[in-house]
Amino acid sequence: MVSASSGASAGTERPAGPTTFQTGFPIRPDRLIEARTADDVREAVVYAAGHGLRVAAHATGHGLPGAVEGGVLVATGALDSVTVDPVARTAAIGAGATWGAVTAAAAPHGLAPLNGSSPSVGAVSYTLGGGLGILARRFGYAADHVRALEVVTADGALRRVTPEREPELFWGLRGGGRRLGVVTSLEIGLVAVERLYGGAIAFDGERAAEVMARYLEWTRTVPDTLTSTLAALPYPNLPQVPEEVRGRYVVSVRVAFTGDAAEGERLVAPLRAIGPPLADSLREMPYAESPTIHNDPPFPHAYYGEGLMLGELDAGRAARVLELTGPGAPTMNVVQLNHLGGALAERPEPASAVPYRDAGFLLRLLSPLDGTDVASVRSLYGEVSGVLGPRVLGRALNFSFGGGDRTTGFHEPETAKRLAGLVSQYDPAGLFGGPYEG
Repeated sequence: MVSASSGASAGTERPAGPTTFQTGFPIRPDRLIEARTADDVREAVVYAAGHGLRVAAHATGHGLPGAVEGGVLVATGALDSVTVDPVARTAAIGAGATWGAVTAAAAPHGLAPLNGSSPSVGAVSYTLGGGLGILARRFGYAADHVRALEVVTADGALRRVTPEREPELFWGLRGGGRRLGVVTSLEIGLVAVERLYGGAIAFDGERAAEVMARYLEWTRTVPDTLTSTLAALPYPNLPQVPEEVRGRYVVSVRVAFTGDAAEGERLVAPLRAIGPPLADSLREMPYAESPTIHNDPPFPHAYYGEGLMLGELDAGRAARVLELTGPGAPTMNVVQLNHLGGALAERPEPASAVPYRDAGFLLRLLSPLDGTDVASVRSLYGEVSGVLGPRVLGRALNFSFGGGDRTTGFHEPETAKRLAGLVSQYDPAGLFGGPYEG
């Protein structure tokens, strides 16, 4: 086995906030406990329960649900160990491990995790919310590849949860988010992917509606081995931005394909036929270079966001969404459309609480908050939702940023009811957030 960790020791506590990627919403706990071991997490939960305080966990701070006022915040960043078993094709990862660390540990063995696009995101928290990876159509949700979890529940117990031991809790923790306890580690399955064909092809945003229509048509023809997204955003006019897109509104299609390069070239030919691109980085690459496909920003910043699971999407409504959120919008917006389906639509055993498996697309909206008020962004998102109407099945737990007041729509009614029952069983006092609303 191969291991990597921070080697941290005893936990500490102080009444201040941790460093966080999301800077738009303040974290002001009554007590911050920096956990160095799983037992530190257990002691923090016992302390909070004894003092009638709520508990929240914090790893990297990418997906904060909103302002955290009062209570106990358990910082799990130091629980960053990653241990790969190349024979079993598994990895044991601590609550503070990032996807970049997990990918780096798996790559020498020709293996890969089902990571998202950003290497700095916490792998455990992302997986608890479902885990929509860059190879998602080929391998499904990351939550479906969890073998075991270690979690501290509201009674202060550190439990090892597997399909055989506490199967109902195993179901709910995978896709149900953080309402059932503080997960200190996961054992996950890895996939045998050493290289992939991928990258991005960018077009002038003046052709946004055309590119979107061609993209939607193209997604109906590709195999499950190809996962893609379309992104539309205005690039700032700054020296560090590549010259070909600097100061321009750009629409990009990003691709990750697990087949060979020759087949990848054939599959993307319809995209290249759209016309001359601003940039084209499609190529075969080692899996370790996969973060270059999306090039997510590596620096902390303030943002608000929403994720809408869609049953279907037609070119007319998609064009209207781009019109509302494009350069003429009152705020700067980043729009991303994830093509779903494939393995994401499967319901593997043991079942998990991951919702909306019949969705065809995920529409992600993200708006920087520097100089922009949240009310304006919410109003714009309301217009977008109105355009999409009944095509919106629900909301994506991992991609609803900064909306602490928006607590519903994350699961179908039956799943939400089942999760509410689990919360009542394992956290009757509401230590991790109160009654579950779905």
